[in-house]
Amino acid sequence: MLYYLFAYLHKEFDMPGAGVFQYISFRAALAIITSLIIAMVFGKRIIGYLLRMQVGETVRDLGLDGQKEKQGTPTMGGLIMLGAILIPTLLFARLMNVYVIIMIVTTVWLGIIGFIDDYIKVFKKDKAGLAGRFKIMGQVGLGLIIGSTLYFNPYVVVKEKASKNEIRLHTESSNVIENIRQNENILVSPLAVKSTKTTIPFLKNHEFDYASLLKWTGPNYRNWSWLIFIPVVILIITAVSNGANITDGIDGLATGTSAIIGTTLGILAYVSGNTVFANYLNIMYIPNAGELVVFIAAFVGACVGFLWYNAYPAQVFMGDTGSLALGGIIATFAIAIRKELLIPVLCGIFVVENLSVVIQVSYFKYTKKKYGEGRRIFRMSPLHHHYQKLGYHESKIVSRFWIIGIMLAIFTVVTLKLR
Repeated sequence: MLYYLFAYLHKEFDMPGAGVFQYISFRAALAIITSLIIAMVFGKRIIGYLLRMQVGETVRDLGLDGQKEKQGTPTMGGLIMLGAILIPTLLFARLMNVYVIIMIVTTVWLGIIGFIDDYIKVFKKDKAGLAGRFKIMGQVGLGLIIGSTLYFNPYVVVKEKASKNEIRLHTESSNVIENIRQNENILVSPLAVKSTKTTIPFLKNHEFDYASLLKWTGPNYRNWSWLIFIPVVILIITAVSNGANITDGIDGLATGTSAIIGTTLGILAYVSGNTVFANYLNIMYIPNAGELVVFIAAFVGACVGFLWYNAYPAQVFMGDTGSLALGGIIATFAIAIRKELLIPVLCGIFVVENLSVVIQVSYFKYTKKKYGEGRRIFRMSPLHHHYQKLGYHESKIVSRFWIIGIMLAIFTVVTLKLR
């Protein structure tokens, strides 16, 4: 909202300093500062309110050190994060931007699903919470909306790479040539086109087109590429959202990991939405995607601000209200900037936590069927509980997972040039 206000003041009254709101970097800085203030200042009041409402966590006895002390710790703290993300976004982002709109929808949608789950657990005293099938239905519904919007919306376009000669032939009449690199025969095309291409790591061409999977259907195969693209979007949003939910098992783990991932996604969004950097890195230029930097700045600020109270020993837990939204935001953001195939690397912590549960459950069922007695690979799943069983303190586990997350984040950024 403030973006439009100051744009108006700058245009109509030439107000000194109002033009600075045109810069994404300035608005991103304001967003992260505002989200930090909201999370840290108002977070304390919300925690106090949750305590008065007796919105405490019911902790199952898993035989872990320090577990009993967590009993009664306020949950549903994800409300703090949602407010700290949405308010700065509404204040500083361009709200007519399609990418900003889908991020707001994702945040609210999954926040509501998580809130319903927490509400059932806390106020209805049903430990099972919202039935799993309803969670999946909600995630699939969101994936369908996001996938359809990204595929069909006319403002979701890319500017692909092309040779100088090709662009010159096209632009002789208009004299429009953008960002020609001096030493390479590569530039950003002035033509914005609909595309189902995405960035793929480690390969020289660096791009993969989902539509190519349907070439066998005939010359009009691109008309049916939504049959591949939308299910992929649904799968990624569901998997990453659940991965973040599973990772949220010890103090500060999901919050800190999400902050690291969010910072990396912000870098990727900035270079993808900037013609100079996109051209230098030889990646797709995505018009208007730079505006996502404002949103992700608010996201990172919310995570860090919430970590003030969620770090060991936690004064509040985010609950499903926060964890489902965190994963969904990360997944949707990565898809929007065409970097979803980097998720297995960037979100390696979420992936490993998810796999540890799948492996543990599958192996237990297999051995029970074969030997009549279920066996386990890990002492407990998800993986962070396995290390707790081995005697590691949870603060050490979290710190080491963060270090691994930082290494994965750096490696993710490096893949833009490592091919």
